[in-house]
Parts: sequence; C-alpha cells; structure tokens
Amino acid sequence: MRLFELPASSAIAACLLTLPQLSSAFYLPGVAPTSYKQGDSVPLYVNSVKPGPGSNTARLHSVISYDYYNPAFQFCRPKNGPESISESLGSILFGDRIMTSPFELHMRQNETCLELCRQPYDPLRLKFIKTRIQQGYTHNWLVDGLPAGQLKEDTADGSTYYGPGFDLGEYLPEDDSAWFHNHYEIEVEYHQVKNKVVGETEQVWSRVVGVTVYPESRDYGENGPGSDCNAVTQPIVLREDMQGLNIQFTYSVTWVESKTVWATRWDKYLHVFDPKIHWFWLIDIAIVVVILVLTVMSILVRTLKKDIARYNRLDDIDLDDLNGTSVVEEGVQEDSGWKLVHGDVFRNPSRPLLLSVFLGNGAQLFVMTGFTIVFALLGFLSPSNRGSLGTIMILLYTILGFVGGYVSARIYKSMQGEQWKLNIALTPTLVPGVVFSSFFLLNLFLWAKQSSGAVPFTTMLLIVAIWFIISIPLSFVGSWLGFRSPPVTAPVRTNQIPRQIPPGPTYLKTFPSMVLVGLLPFAAIFVELYFIMSSIWFSRIYYMFGFLFVCYVLMIMTCASVTILMVYFLLCSENYNWQWRAFLAAGMTGGYIFANSMFYLVTKLRLSSLAGAVLYMGYSALISFLFFILTGTIGYFASWWFVRRIYASIKID
Repeated sequence: MRLFELPASSAIAACLLTLPQLSSAFYLPGVAPTSYKQGDSVPLYVNSVKPGPGSNTARLHSVISYDYYNPAFQFCRPKNGPESISESLGSILFGDRIMTSPFELHMRQNETCLELCRQPYDPLRLKFIKTRIQQGYTHNWLVDGLPAGQLKEDTADGSTYYGPGFDLGEYLPEDDSAWFHNHYEIEVEYHQVKNKVVGETEQVWSRVVGVTVYPESRDYGENGPGSDCNAVTQPIVLREDMQGLNIQFTYSVTWVESKTVWATRWDKYLHVFDPKIHWFWLIDIAIVVVILVLTVMSILVRTLKKDIARYNRLDDIDLDDLNGTSVVEEGVQEDSGWKLVHGDVFRNPSRPLLLSVFLGNGAQLFVMTGFTIVFALLGFLSPSNRGSLGTIMILLYTILGFVGGYVSARIYKSMQGEQWKLNIALTPTLVPGVVFSSFFLLNLFLWAKQSSGAVPFTTMLLIVAIWFIISIPLSFVGSWLGFRSPPVTAPVRTNQIPRQIPPGPTYLKTFPSMVLVGLLPFAAIFVELYFIMSSIWFSRIYYMFGFLFVCYVLMIMTCASVTILMVYFLLCSENYNWQWRAFLAAGMTGGYIFANSMFYLVTKLRLSSLAGAVLYMGYSALISFLFFILTGTIGYFASWWFVRRIYASIKID
C-alpha cells in the first residue's frame, strides 16, 4: 500500500510507514494469475445482490442480501442452469454465494448488443425490484477473481476509485419511480504478458487487470433491441401502479489494453477514505497514549518507590523495637494505603470459575487477533482470496483452544477452585456456545427472509464438527496441562479473616470506574472502528491493516495503563476486590463499542424492516461481547502483573 509519508527524523515512524507497504508485496500462496490467449473464454460469475447506500441518500436502508437467482429478480439463467462455485468457509459466512452466469466473455473479442433473455415480470416482482432499487441494492459480479466495479468519486477530495458492485437501478424520488437496469456495458481491461509461437502462428497471452460495468435502462418494447440496441434511449420506468412487463436483457463487451500489471490490479479498488483524518487521529491518539503511559509510570514509580521505602523502614523499626532498642524517626507513620490490604489482596474472588473461563477465552481471542492482524499486515490475507480473513480467524481460534484451556485451568487452580471438571467443560463451550447460539438465532431471521446471507445448514454442521472435533479436544489438552502445572503462588500470605472494606470515593465505585476506564481504550480505536464498520455495512474493501496494527497496540497499552491506575487507587482506598473490577472496567470498552454501533445505526443507517434492525443490533452485540472478553482479559492480566510486583517488593512479617 502506497499510502502515506512520515518525517524521516523518526525511526519508529519510518518503520510504521514500511509495515503497511508490505501488504502489497505478495499475494497469498495459491492465488496464481491466469493467462488467456485471444478467443479464450473468460468466466463471469455472479454473486449475491447486496444492499448499498441508496441513490438519493448516503444512508444504508437494508442489511439483507439476496441470491442472484432469487425468483423475485427473474434474472437470466445459463442454458443448463446455474452451478455453484466452491467457496471458503469465511466467504460463505460473509454471505458470498458465487454461481455461474449466462454471460459469455472471450479474451480480446469485442461484442455489441448480445441478447440474454426476455423475462416476464408480474406486479409483485416489479414492486419487489422497485423497493430494492430504492434501498440501493447492487449487482456483484466476478471476472477472473476481480469484482466488476463502478467508477465512483470520493466527495471528500474529488478522487475517483473503483467501487465493487454496480447499481441494480436508479431511484427517482421526485415521482417515486425507478429505472431498472437491463443492459450492461462491460469494459474489461487486460495486460499483455507474453507472446508464444505455436507452429507457424504467434499467440498473444493476456491477463485480466480490471472490470468496469456501466449499467443502463433501455425499453426495447415488444420487438426487441434490433440491429442497434444503442439507438434505444427510453428507460424502463417502474411505478407502483404497473400491471406487468416483458423485459429484454442485453449486454456488450469491450476489451481495453492496460499498462497495469497483474500484481497491482487491486490498487484501483483499494481506496483510502479521509486519509488526513486517519493520520491526524492516529498521531493524536499515539501522543495521548504515550503521555498517559509515561504519566502513569512516573506517578506509580515515584509514589510506589516512596511507599515501599517507607513500609520497609517501618518493618526495620518494628524489628529494632522487638530487640529492645527504641527507634524514633520523624515522618514515619503507621502503615496506610495499599499495604494495609496485603493480607487480603490475593484473596480468591467471587465466582472464580466464571472469571477463569472468561480469562481463558480472552487469552485465546487475544492471541488469535494478534496473529490475524500480523498475517494481514504481511499480505497473507489478499483480497484475491475471498473470505480468507474469516477463514483464518476461525481456524486460528480453533487451534488456539489449547491456549484458552491452559490459561483457564492455571488461573482456576491458582484461585484454589475445586470444580475442575466443570472448568474443563465450560472453557471451550460457554463463550463459543453463547456466540454460536446467538448467531444461529440471527440466522433464522435470514432464513425467514430467504436471504443469501443465511448460512446453510450444512455449513452450520461443519462449524459444529470443527468445534467438537478440534477445538474442544485441544482445550481439554490445555486444561489438563494447566491443572498439572504448579499454581501461581502469591508473594504474601492471605489472612483467614477478611478485612472490612471502608467506603470509597464515588469515582471508584463499580459503574463509575467502568465508565472512566473503558473510555480511553475505546478512544484509541474509535476512528479505525468507524472505517471497519463502513467496510462491513457499505461493502467496501478494508485493507488498512497497518493502521489496524498500530491501533491494536495502542488499545493494549491504554487498556493496561488505565486499569493499573484504577487498581492502584482502589488498593489505596483499602479495597482489595480488584480482580473482577479490573476485568469489568477494561471490558467496558465493549460496552462503548455497542453504544457506538447504536449511534452508527441512527446516523448512518435507515433500516426499513424489523428483521434488518434485529440483525444489525444482534451482530453488533456479538462483536461487543467478544471485545468485552478481550479487553477485560488485557486489563486483568495487566493488573495482576502490577499487584504481584508491588507486593513482592515490600517486607512483610
């Protein structure tokens, strides 16, 4: 990705600049170019008809996609019927349904006014199509793995780019009518790669490097397009009171030679929206995070250094008093602050089983997210391999079940838990079970709407099989090793009788502390989250993994810093119940993500059906729940490391 420039004075900034560029250096192994000689058939596949921003507004009106050959659209089919194209697991989960089409493309052979078929449309189908046009639905075709795009303009800077998909029609709000596109001008760019002499003839081999479709609405009437379909200028207008139509579908193909090489053919699709906002926000957040971390470190190091020195002097004084020597030192007072709770700070929290299960799954998510972002950063998740992101996430989470089982068992054993069998069973089933059950229920809405986004039942069975055959056994192995490992011992003894907790300040109560702590990690990822959501719901290709990597690191640093600071203030107020507080406070980042999703729903979406709203809120809640587990785990382990370090540094009799 050739995106940005940074000052050469900063070595770190230079490294961050080069990292995103690596993602375009190579493609995923197995994604090899296909060369065609003149006249060779170039397959054109059709994908789901998906919603996009409407013609008259920038808002999204629906989140439900449809199969291309849904009877309501009545699109032309191949002579022998459409055939499904094999897809990856991630591609299926993201709603891709790729099938063969009746379009015939031959390398470097221009065609004009080719007739597909004539289809009858009754009033119900016309009303259905008119509603889909009003909601901004788009065709999604694939030619040699490239999406058939439509030339678009970025209103922010006036630059042009190729947007995947092209409009089903054009909505006219002034009279509540719509033009239905039934003619497609297909422009295919090719790059000549080599010449090969076969016998006495020289054959030219070329590769597809770009596809653009210019859809049009043409009313051919009952006589058809004739010899020159370009002479027809009247559009097909859909209105509420229409009785029925017979619509003729046609297309033309134009081949254009291009200097774009195959390795860079995706560059025209990878458009950066608002790059200045991206950089300004990233730099601002990085500065804030660095200042925050340095402030926390300076405050805690200076304060803790004085506290530890004072507490250790107090222990020396007490020892001299026991030997009969009277020692008086001005400024030395009795124990106060966080040392007072040294006998309770490592007391087992309430519900240790649930906390250990959450921490195990959080560690699993943390490692999976890190590996996924690194793979994407290095270019292994190329957009040429559709669904590779979802596939690698599922596979990594499955394989890393070992990590989740080990962390959960080790934590639970350190908390002196006794229900070890229940811990082994719940670690690979509780959180994945909640996610899968919610996903299954949401999928029922898609099935009811006959949406192509509905995951097939066989795919559901495949996911369950992967879960039970690979993930759960690996989690059991990790749990077994975790329980066989020695427990993590506390640096100080725990008193038998719990100490009474005095009332603390308002900002250290559970809910206010969650609101304060969760805000800063959310701020670190807010802008990147906006672009990711736009990519998901508006069908844009997201590829700015360099930004995502930096934001992920900043989120980890912020989450750890503010949680440690909160736990320190909590201990100074003589409240030793820090385990759940650290987890919940850091996990509140997930709550902010859900609140942001609801704000996005109000400002950027205008969903016209209850099913669409339920699907959007359901998927947003699932993502927020996983973020709650992830950030809560980061906050807990950061606080756990901090508490062990400070209490291991003081002398306690």
